[in-house]
Amino acid sequence: MAKKSTSRKKSIAQRYAPAGLWLAGIALLVGIVVLAIKLIAFMGIYAPTDEARKIINSVGIGSLATFVLGLALFALLDPKRIRMIIQGRQAKHGSNAFITLIAVAGILFVVNLIAYQNPKAMDWTQDKSHTLAPETIATLEALPEPVEAIGFFTVNYSSASAEELLTDFKNNSDGKFDFRFVNPESNPTLAQQYNVTRDGTIVFVMGDRQELVSYATEQNVTNALVRLINPEKRVVYFMTGHGENEVENPGETSYTRVKALLTAKNYTVQTLNLRAENQIPEDAVAIVIAGPRGPISESEASLLQAYLEGGGSLVVLEDPTVLTSKGNEPDAFEAYLTSAWGVTFNNDIVIDPSSNPLTFAISYSYGSHPITDEMLASMITFFPVARSLTVSSDSAEIQSSSLVYTIDRAWGETDFDSIANNTFQYQAGEDISGPILIASAIENTTAGTRLVVFGNSSFASDTYVDQYGNADLIINAIDWAAKQDELISLTVKTTTTRTLTPISTLGWLMLGLLFILIIPGIIIAGGVISWLMRRAKG
Repeated sequence: MAKKSTSRKKSIAQRYAPAGLWLAGIALLVGIVVLAIKLIAFMGIYAPTDEARKIINSVGIGSLATFVLGLALFALLDPKRIRMIIQGRQAKHGSNAFITLIAVAGILFVVNLIAYQNPKAMDWTQDKSHTLAPETIATLEALPEPVEAIGFFTVNYSSASAEELLTDFKNNSDGKFDFRFVNPESNPTLAQQYNVTRDGTIVFVMGDRQELVSYATEQNVTNALVRLINPEKRVVYFMTGHGENEVENPGETSYTRVKALLTAKNYTVQTLNLRAENQIPEDAVAIVIAGPRGPISESEASLLQAYLEGGGSLVVLEDPTVLTSKGNEPDAFEAYLTSAWGVTFNNDIVIDPSSNPLTFAISYSYGSHPITDEMLASMITFFPVARSLTVSSDSAEIQSSSLVYTIDRAWGETDFDSIANNTFQYQAGEDISGPILIASAIENTTAGTRLVVFGNSSFASDTYVDQYGNADLIINAIDWAAKQDELISLTVKTTTTRTLTPISTLGWLMLGLLFILIIPGIIIAGGVISWLMRRAKG
């Protein structure tokens, strides 16, 4: 009789065991609804309050706990069914599948371990965006000793693209190239050691030599490596004798910071007094004439003319005449630039209504040129008390490129008394209308001569050179003039243009319903139907 009573109790428990499965199923459906609500909130269709968000999270956690509780209740009320499931044919098949899964996982682990110990980068992109140019690969193979790249990036300047590029270089260097990133704010001593003043600068170090790159592109990095491999002497001469900006003694108008930046790029910076030397050194890769206060003599102009006609390079920075001692005295060199190169330094002062003070001209747009191409999107430059330029040439051999323009509301004021009295205003027919050209690059493609002209010199002085993009502009100009901008030209890659059509709100909703409700619902319904059919068969 007791045996019968025990059997009856067991059958009653087994009868109510499916309630645990139903409870788990209901909890699963509630959890799916919670996920759907979270998806709708993520898409911005519904914005729950903080209180509602807490309730949704609580319901989600509760549904998960109820799902586990329902399964546990089923196992507790009908342990015999659980044992049958474990010991039955399905369990055996399941164990075989589990063993197969473990075997596959083991194989994958071994394969990944071998790949980790023998790394090999693979570029699966359609346009091979991570495949370096053949010239770059050849440069890496030619490295005589290891090179370390040190990227100086603060938290305000993303290093993601630079890290991606440098990783490509490292993966193709056979151990000769490595890199690291340093925050110059937390390690200012190291930044000072490498003369780094601009966020995002990368220093390439090989032995006792170094090269600086302001923008991480494959072209720039490869050329930096080429310069490290070929450490020939590169001498830039700064002219003296006419009150030019000093490069030896620090001061507000000095160019000692420019000299330090050039030295950090392995240039040798020297001064040149043409009146005393009466010749231009043969090792000059470029001559800089920075803010002469007096006129250049005819004999000096003749030497400079011969230097340019022989393929030399000049960077000329002229301030407004009113700030110099030239007066109305003729300048033979300026006359030569106008007649031979079509460059005219206008006798005015640029007034920029967008600036404060108004005599500080601000760059509004840049021309397309190697000096300015990488500055187009991010950096302004400014020029305290500048003069305008006019550049035009009828020679087919001479190609000119405008570098820096002001805003179109700026103008070149020719009435200096009105500036002194602060009564200036634009006078049509007398003043030069904007936009004002501040800087230009000119090249004689036949002779290989390069000339860069600025209507201002103080933007590169110690006072202003480290502000905004001023340092980049003057160093890029000297690099280009010295023919150090593209020591090696890389093979051009063909970029695949892709257009991504954004998914509409309705599309997101349909995807959410598909993966959160429809597919799980079909699986649950299939399970329920299968269970009912088995139960009907006994």
